[in-house]
Amino acid sequence: MLEIATSPTTATLVISGDLDLSKREQFPEVTARIVGLRRPLLVIDMCRVSFMDSTGAAFLISLADAGLKRGAKTLLRGCAERHLFVLEVCGALEMFRIDEDHQCPSVPSETTLSVVPERH
Repeated sequence: MLEIATSPTTATLVISGDLDLSKREQFPEVTARIVGLRRPLLVIDMCRVSFMDSTGAAFLISLADAGLKRGAKTLLRGCAERHLFVLEVCGALEMFRIDEDHQCPSVPSETTLSVVPERH
């Protein structure tokens, strides 16, 4: 899921789930909306991103590039090391500021089960 929130100086893109080829059809609309907001700071909240491929990285790179062209900054918040690695491999990590102090809220895992032993 891709959600946009705004304040007078910031646009925040909250990403949940996979950021990959399966979401590609949403990228042009989201990009147009964010660029149209013309905020000096774009915060990309990746606390709930489970997987990112090169298609997702290209989307983030295009957002950062659009911001750089008009003097805006792009901040990655809650970005896992594996996602930073994808951006580094793409040669684009320097396009982003990284919020290293951010602590993602803990999210209960849907896959965590309480196991009760069967009684025979």
